[in-house]
Amino acid sequence: MRFDIRYRTRFTYDPAVAESHNELRACPVTDAHQRLVTYRVGVAPATRPLSFTDYWGTRVDTFGVRLPHRVLEVVAEATVETSPRPEVVSDAWIADLADGEFVARHHEYLEATAHTEWDPDMRARAEACAAAAGPTALDAARGIHDLVRSAVRYEKGVTDVATTAAEVLQGGAGVCQDFAHLAVAWCRAVGLPARYVSGYLFSADDATAERTDRPVVHVQTHAWIEVALPDAGWVPLDPTNGREVGELHVKVGHGRDYDDVCPFRGVHHGSAAVELEAAVEIRRGEPMLPGGPFTLLEPWSEAPGSPLRVTLGARAPVAMPALEQEQQQQ
Repeated sequence: MRFDIRYRTRFTYDPAVAESHNELRACPVTDAHQRLVTYRVGVAPATRPLSFTDYWGTRVDTFGVRLPHRVLEVVAEATVETSPRPEVVSDAWIADLADGEFVARHHEYLEATAHTEWDPDMRARAEACAAAAGPTALDAARGIHDLVRSAVRYEKGVTDVATTAAEVLQGGAGVCQDFAHLAVAWCRAVGLPARYVSGYLFSADDATAERTDRPVVHVQTHAWIEVALPDAGWVPLDPTNGREVGELHVKVGHGRDYDDVCPFRGVHHGSAAVELEAAVEIRRGEPMLPGGPFTLLEPWSEAPGSPLRVTLGARAPVAMPALEQEQQQQ
């Protein structure tokens, strides 16, 4: 299946700020189940993005704006092709997860993080679920996937980017990010390596992921998880809606939790009230123009003299220090 994806975000500052330094993670990966055809980034005020691949394997586009500005707009456009996934086959037992070599290879996805820390009660609940689900590690992963769906309902506006898995469980509601964090926490609590995945989903509703005949959907970024099995590698699961991860999912990157694959973060000089607008538009089908149907010649900004600068995304590895989460988007 072929998708054209436009990711747009706009920060409005009052008063103006300066020395803005930013990171964007919006580029789909190329792997065994999807292929990136084209990708480009536009920024206003005009600046030249640089690209590198971070520790987790995600492409990062980084850019700075030195002069004072009241509006910062970013548009990332991609064309990507996805394919159906084969059925997962795994005979690994839960006891196999304790193999020393397997643990060593996946230790970063077994440790708790600020978003995925668990307490003794959460561990006990996860262990009981895994034991009841069946003898294999895949049974345990699917059991925890179902447990998350029974423990949390989909509801917008009740959590934010700082909400932890324990807080999600206590509140009983959240969005895809929260479902993913709770699933990751419970998987790691029983020794099952799990990682947070950020991407896009071609569906009119994240909560159901039902197929739609509409050629275009307007959504936000989506999140799911992948679990590691000794004999099957990384297996994707979508606890938000319970659907199989397949050709409607477009992966951007993965990490220990949301903080590793935050779509947009940055810092700026100046104290200002900030308004954020963000949207993802996904079109299904063959592209209308080379590189996709979108154009970067019509920026959101009404400010004159601030055209979007287009860059064709090359993977040029550069070193860059981590940026603080002063402006961050869910």
